[in-house]
Amino acid sequence: MAAIFNPQKANTTGMVSRRRPFLKMNGLGNDFLVWDARDDALRLTDDVIAALGNRQTGVGFDQMITVERSPLGVDAFMRIHNCDGSQVDACGNATRCIGRLLMEEAGADAVTIETNAGLLRAYSSKLPRTITVDMGEPRLLWNQIPLAEEFHDTRAIELQIGPIDDPILHTPSVVNMGNPHAIFWVDDVEAYDLATVGPLLEHHPIFPEGANISLADVFGRNEIRVKVWERGAGLTRACGTAACAVAVAAARDKRAGRTSVIHLPGGPLTIEWRESDDHVLMTGATEIEYEGEIDLETLDWARTAAGDPANDSSPEAAQ
Repeated sequence: MAAIFNPQKANTTGMVSRRRPFLKMNGLGNDFLVWDARDDALRLTDDVIAALGNRQTGVGFDQMITVERSPLGVDAFMRIHNCDGSQVDACGNATRCIGRLLMEEAGADAVTIETNAGLLRAYSSKLPRTITVDMGEPRLLWNQIPLAEEFHDTRAIELQIGPIDDPILHTPSVVNMGNPHAIFWVDDVEAYDLATVGPLLEHHPIFPEGANISLADVFGRNEIRVKVWERGAGLTRACGTAACAVAVAAARDKRAGRTSVIHLPGGPLTIEWRESDDHVLMTGATEIEYEGEIDLETLDWARTAAGDPANDSSPEAAQ
């Protein structure tokens, strides 16, 4: 993947060091701790992952990504844990980051990444550090989301929060992009306290597996502003699968065309819902923030090297 990914190294006394190298990366501010476990397996408990994910006392991240050998023989398997230790099946921004690392390592223009949600194909872009990922087809049936009860039309389901005669939010679109999403269409994404309503909606009984909750405002032609409460992670600066879900839901409901720019707090993602095969293509910037090492016994950690040079690319490159 890169020289910075080394398995546990023998120290000068011949003992195996417990200090393990990692990368800190982000996709538009959606940040990740990345391990290379292809030659040296790594399994951490939920409590350890949560401790590392704590932004006050640990490294701090939205998701922890473990890159492993693929059982199917493709370029790599990507295991994803939220900062609370829970494991999830898909993360679009992380897929772009890992795709970039694998392509740089192999000197390739495309790689295939195995996830619990299926195989994803990542492609390089003519723009620096900008990666496109084929996220596959959206799942749109009620039992694919999944929902706890049947709805024939998932473009708008019966769900609201607040008083019956004056709900705060209501009638979301629902889409599965490897994980479940509910999108509430609003006029101003900042007019709502998503930190308060997000957890309530994430764990609503209608979502047996929980859900990612998005507020979406179509403010221009194929321009959509989005704010996301991410299942198991909370408020996030960017969520790739949420951007894909919003773009698909907007196109289904004729709010936008099949290609949209999704404006997240961390920056823009360009999403194309390809008409030829219904696959969703996500394009956006990636960043290596720094290299580091963690003592797996004490969880002490330190930065060991800088990441990407400044001013080499910007989130606007995704447009």
